[in-house]
Amino acid sequence: MALLAAIGTEGSISAAARKVGLSYKAAWDAVDMMNSLAGDLLVERVTGGKRGGGAHLTGRARELVAWYQAAQAEHQRFMEALARFGPDGTRHLDLLHSMALQTSARNCYEGVIGAIESGRINDRIRLNLDEGISLTATLTHASTERLDLAEGRRALAFLKAQAVRILPRDAADPDSASDGLNRWVGRINHRADDGALAEISLDIGPRVRITGLADPDASDGGLIPGELAAACFQAADVLIGTMD
Repeated sequence: MALLAAIGTEGSISAAARKVGLSYKAAWDAVDMMNSLAGDLLVERVTGGKRGGGAHLTGRARELVAWYQAAQAEHQRFMEALARFGPDGTRHLDLLHSMALQTSARNCYEGVIGAIESGRINDRIRLNLDEGISLTATLTHASTERLDLAEGRRALAFLKAQAVRILPRDAADPDSASDGLNRWVGRINHRADDGALAEISLDIGPRVRITGLADPDASDGGLIPGELAAACFQAADVLIGTMD
């Protein structure tokens, strides 16, 4: 919304990006995403002309910015009222947000970003969950900027069960040489077979559980409730989101 408002005042995406502290590529990606989500153009690009082209907001975008600014003012009043309940008010609100979120991903985790290793194209994000448990996700640098990720910020991680491979604890994963491999060890809580695949849930900690798939006919066996097993998944398969 800050980018949209800046485009409205600056008349170009590059100038708006500088004003709000985004890279030029991140701003263009954000505009493309907003146009796609809206179903209508929010930002129209103009080429040529005396000023060499630029960008301007459509009527729909101007309405959206005005609505957002009004909603922000109401939200600020709400947060001031919430503060009168003390620190528990915000904590309860965060929990309600997490509970209301619905995705197709079977595995959803909330944690704090412990480290960001930046690269020219991709960044590696370490999300600290509970009791020393962490996972690594790989995002494009543009996504890191767009989500405004930083160490110490709370974030959500999503992982589809199909992306998690469950193996006996001591079995070697063929992708173990990959530096983007996450490997958690836990105790099998549940197993369900459909003949082609076995769906298995592991308790990694008191409040961390992961569900993945295994080959029910694997010769190494041992994947039965109560036994220890390993859950392996690639950092590139983890999606990161934020709640604010």
